[in-house]
Amino acid sequence: MTASTPNPEFDDPGQPPTLPAVLRALVEDAQTMVEAEAGFIKAAVAFVLGRVKSIAIALVLAVFFLFFTLMAIVVGLLLALAPMIGAWAAVAVVAGVLALLTAISAWFVIRGGRQMVAVLIGKSGGKS
Repeated sequence: MTASTPNPEFDDPGQPPTLPAVLRALVEDAQTMVEAEAGFIKAAVAFVLGRVKSIAIALVLAVFFLFFTLMAIVVGLLLALAPMIGAWAAVAVVAGVLALLTAISAWFVIRGGRQMVAVLIGKSGGKS
């Protein structure tokens, strides 16, 4: 019911509205609110889905370029170190550093995972 639509059951200011009239108005207001909320949620979901798609594409491109940047760094290190310490030693140094970085990263992941599980099951998450 809108403000411009007259309702004969509420027109007489001297008489209180009847219970069925109040309930009918309440149901109409509830329907209007549900329709408005559904429209809002539908628009919000459409917006989020559009943004998620563009964010996912940007993320894939970022990971793609990051991979090739890291590959260029590794190849550059191999080319720079080979004349100084030899090709096999350069490969060993670069591989060793990469293995060390991998181990450190894995340790952070495992530690964070253990802390998360401890918090989720209710144990103290303060240990490292």
